[in-house]
Amino acid sequence: MGLRYKAGLLLIAAVVVIWVTSAEVTQGIFTDYKQPFAVTYLGASLMVIYLPIAFIKDWIYRILKRRSQCINDDTCPGIGSPLKYIGGQQIFEIEIQGSLNRKDSDLDLSEHQEGKPLVAKQGDDARIIRPEKEITTKEIATYGFYLAPLWFITEYLSNAALARTSVASTTVLSSTSGLFTLFIGAYLGEDSLNIPKVVAVFVSMAGVAMTTLGKTWATDESELNISSGERSLVGDLFGLLSAVSYGFFTVLLKKFSGEEGERVDVQRLFGYIGLFTLVALWWLVWPLTALGIEPKFTIPHSAKMDEVVIANGLVGSVLSDYFWALSVVWTTPVVATLGMSLTIPLAMVADMMIHGRHYSAIYVLGSVQVFAGFVIANLSDWFSKILGL
Repeated sequence: MGLRYKAGLLLIAAVVVIWVTSAEVTQGIFTDYKQPFAVTYLGASLMVIYLPIAFIKDWIYRILKRRSQCINDDTCPGIGSPLKYIGGQQIFEIEIQGSLNRKDSDLDLSEHQEGKPLVAKQGDDARIIRPEKEITTKEIATYGFYLAPLWFITEYLSNAALARTSVASTTVLSSTSGLFTLFIGAYLGEDSLNIPKVVAVFVSMAGVAMTTLGKTWATDESELNISSGERSLVGDLFGLLSAVSYGFFTVLLKKFSGEEGERVDVQRLFGYIGLFTLVALWWLVWPLTALGIEPKFTIPHSAKMDEVVIANGLVGSVLSDYFWALSVVWTTPVVATLGMSLTIPLAMVADMMIHGRHYSAIYVLGSVQVFAGFVIANLSDWFSKILGL
């Protein structure tokens, strides 16, 4: 387990806390300002701030790299040769001697070195050096153009679900995205299927059905405006559709980013997603309103609500979504979605404490099954090895 993998796990833990907190704040916003589209559009568009940050970061990096090369090459005015101070003369002599030992540009390997593979070792792992081809800024922008609608749909469906059902129900249904990630990843060649993973699908889907049939009730049900069973069912449908699009987005993000995110600057990619959302997706409010899915567009009625919506967008979307993207490319799509299932127990506790919500035994058992399905999916390779499948 490398350093990046461990950092990815820490980011998953941070994202779980931020997402549940943001979901509770978002549901509170919908009490007075029920505009899922406006909240989604603002949160996704705010990611455009990553573009200037990425360009400034690259500019600083180029300056530091140029100065470093300048010092090493002894071409900077007023700077003496570093060879006098760091034993560079010996290094220089070794390099000259090494060049004299070469014959016709062929490597002269000693007897001891012959037969050994040329590999780069890190810890106990040995990997053949296969540098990934770096993509251009234009290609990153193209990926952002492709991913922006998919990410906007994912975020909108999640917020629309929060407007119609509880935070716990939304997180349970959204957590099924790990299963869709497995199937979509297998279809696109990013993952493989086996018997334990198929078992995990049935276990988790049974849990989803139980949470849909299970009863929940809260002391502030009238304030949340989700007393209608029909509205709750629509909210569950939106949550499930959000899980599907989330799984698709996760696999594509990993495919574009490379094994450890070495092909794409994730910060710049999300910046372009924000830019294309800001410029090209604002018009979707009209068909959504015409179909009755979205209420008539209004702006917040108070400065305080403006501040809450913007702050929630910056923390709950801009910051947490970037952390989540890094966790996907630093670990794996399955591990990242498995980690997101930790929002289930945290959201249930939050609903109990904030809204006084209660859950039936069927609902609780269904939540446990959803989580168990993700555990089985994540340990599928281990199960296959033990059982000889």
